[in-house]
Amino acid sequence: MKSIYIYGASGHGLVVADIAKLCGYEKIIFVDDGKNIYPSFEDIKENNHIPIAFGVGNNTIRSKLFEKAKNCDFKIVTLIHPNSVISSSVSIGEGTVVMPNVAINANAIIGNAVILNTSSIIEHECKIDDYVHISPNVALGGAVKVGKYTHIGIGSNIIQCIIIGENVIVGAGSTVVRNVSDFKKAYGNPCKVKDINE
Repeated sequence: MKSIYIYGASGHGLVVADIAKLCGYEKIIFVDDGKNIYPSFEDIKENNHIPIAFGVGNNTIRSKLFEKAKNCDFKIVTLIHPNSVISSSVSIGEGTVVMPNVAINANAIIGNAVILNTSSIIEHECKIDDYVHISPNVALGGAVKVGKYTHIGIGSNIIQCIIIGENVIVGAGSTVVRNVSDFKKAYGNPCKVKDINE
């Protein structure tokens, strides 16, 4: 029986588990350090022959879980929903999850432990760095760059060639028409940009 650990037993983890089943994993073992009904990472770290994926939406926490698993020599799995459409020239890193109806076009580069959520569109030559969350129904135009730990809110649109820095939050439904530097929040249509703590 083909088994997989899903690190994180949240609602997002349930969605990741569904994709794992569609990818041929028959036994799903949830791992969660904060819920006593599931094994913790300490309980499973010697069993690194079983592959692991991540079921946590928070970018910072997901990055820490990724590093823990990497340091314990787990095989970190990338899960891709069979209904997604991905160009053969796309590069996708370890631990990334691609949800249903996602489109990723030519020469896009996707980093490690990224979430590409349902029905998002990643156009040609986009570069998405590690630990990014692209929410449902987001559209990135061609050659957009997104830095580490950034969260693009549901239904947002980023026009072509825009550069979005690290640790940025783009509010739901926003249209980004200019570059956004690190540690900013962008919201509105067209977006306004402010310091992340304002």
